[in-house]
Amino acid sequence: MSTTSIPSQQHSAPGGDFEPQDGDRSAAFTRVPPHDLDAERSVIGSLLLSGSPGGAFHRFFAEILETGIAAREYYRPAHQTIHHAICDLHAAGDPVDPITVTAELTRRGELARVGGASYLHDCAQAVPSAANGPHYAEIVRAKAYRRAVIESAHRILEYAYSEAGDGDEVRDLVEQQLTEIIAGTPGLHQAPPTVGDLYLDFVADLEDIQDGKKIGLTYGFADLDALTSGMQPGNVTVVAAQSGVGKSTLALNAAVAAAKTGAQVMFSSLEMSGTELMQKITAAEGKIALHHLTHQGGLTAEGWETVRRLGPELFRSLPLRVYRPDGASLGDIASAARACARADGLQLLVVDYLQLVEVEQSRSITREQAVASVSRGLKNLSVQLGCHVIALSQLNDDGLMRESRAIKNDASIVIKVERPDADEPESARAGEVDLVVEKNRFGPAACVTVAAQLHYSRFVDMAQT
Repeated sequence: MSTTSIPSQQHSAPGGDFEPQDGDRSAAFTRVPPHDLDAERSVIGSLLLSGSPGGAFHRFFAEILETGIAAREYYRPAHQTIHHAICDLHAAGDPVDPITVTAELTRRGELARVGGASYLHDCAQAVPSAANGPHYAEIVRAKAYRRAVIESAHRILEYAYSEAGDGDEVRDLVEQQLTEIIAGTPGLHQAPPTVGDLYLDFVADLEDIQDGKKIGLTYGFADLDALTSGMQPGNVTVVAAQSGVGKSTLALNAAVAAAKTGAQVMFSSLEMSGTELMQKITAAEGKIALHHLTHQGGLTAEGWETVRRLGPELFRSLPLRVYRPDGASLGDIASAARACARADGLQLLVVDYLQLVEVEQSRSITREQAVASVSRGLKNLSVQLGCHVIALSQLNDDGLMRESRAIKNDASIVIKVERPDADEPESARAGEVDLVVEKNRFGPAACVTVAAQLHYSRFVDMAQT
């Protein structure tokens, strides 16, 4: 939401001393202003539950504040007071929880006025889910905006009924009030820049591109990087393949390659455990046969030495985070990605794979619409966080991408992984894999051939074979 300030407002029924003569209008101005006390208590409770660094819910604290919610937007004055105390503690670098906020309110002499320590604990216990804190905050902000609209409209009516000023002054007041209402609209942004504003930045970027200074993150394959200019922030690459072809291995190879350049990467796997992912990375980077890592007694003394060497040489410095969500919801993945972005930044997010990600579904929504929602959500997340997203997708047995229309629309690059020897083991192209770039917003569609070394759980450029 936009953090633009909302016009000042009273928390009693709008109208002050002004009493229109018309009975219907008078009734309208004695209504209780829009508000949602349950949502307000849930915001306070979510902040109290998520305000301790290192806590299980801490990643939600910043997300709530990022909505732009301010103390003045609460309807109940006690909630305004509590919110002020929470924000002051947070600004001072102190933990936020019912105990610390109670102590702060006691120090200020405001504890009894907000309902005592028991009320803070009631707010924390009444929260349905701290993960929904940002949504509760948006409800509170929306109600506050409606109250601001009512207040601004009342000012216009009061001035009009007073018959003060001339026509120009009335127009000025109306324009001022409407401008404040529009400026305070949740989610409303300033007017976008003109092409003239963009020109100088465009020329600077163009110079960097032409000088080879602005290539995106590497996929780990020279020809693919040349074809696509690498992975650019705010864009999505879809890697599609049938089961067993190696799309997860390809994506993991790309994640490690990008991380080796210093990029902050998060790999979210809905299929493989952290141990399985570590086995695959170790096999690829140490050139150890994968089955030696997964079977008892398979690892030789030399293999053990390689595993030990990879610790200090690679894993301890590689900026690659592995996220295995308890559930499989888009919200969980997005929250973890935002936490990474806040901690160290995030340049690449990998999601394995699209059809396993869950969204809230009603009975009226189709599976295709559900996957489209996930695809759109990942595209929006790439823009919000300024990162690139690799999203894996299953292909049907006939080679068509499931729920393909929405996925292709949201993607900047679509790569189909095909193995010529999948159905013909004696093929002259055994060991080769085609990365068929079906969609490429940064260049032509083409086919890049790489070598499969799946016993090492990796793909490599043909020149390396």
